[in-house]
Amino acid sequence: MPPLLKKDPLINMSRVIKSLVLGALLLLGSGSLSAYTLEEFQFDSPEQQTEFRELIAKLRCLVCQNESLAGSQAELAQDLRNEVYRMMRAGQSQDEILDFLVERYGDFVLYDPPLKPSTYLLWFGPFVLIGIAGFVVVRTILSKKRAADEPISASEQERLQALLDNSPDSPSSSSRST
Repeated sequence: MPPLLKKDPLINMSRVIKSLVLGALLLLGSGSLSAYTLEEFQFDSPEQQTEFRELIAKLRCLVCQNESLAGSQAELAQDLRNEVYRMMRAGQSQDEILDFLVERYGDFVLYDPPLKPSTYLLWFGPFVLIGIAGFVVVRTILSKKRAADEPISASEQERLQALLDNSPDSPSSSSRST
């Protein structure tokens, strides 16, 4: 019988342990994935559900930062969705909920923050950086054009030609060796 087909208790035990660990990870992972759906929130009317979805689409996930609460899978996003849901069920308006979240987390929680002095950096920072980069690029290009290549002197040309003639890759040196 080939050695690979022999029954080795250590190999079999290793396979059993790996299978159990994989199964446990799959069970734990599937439970957490199902917890992040929007279907778990129950509403009295389709209008409330639409209002909830619109509201969480206006809010930024504080962990992901480039996703709304509606699309984020982060645990903090789930907590914030639960908080918004709880506040809506308690009868608070969208404005009250937004005011509470802005007071607690700042304007950054809004996916579209208002234009005011504390958010100028958010609104205008990218344009300032693009302007600075454009200025640096233009200045570099213009300085390269101004600094014209100066011709090399006759002695430098002779020295360069001597270096080229003595290099092993030059055609003249390979013709000398044959």
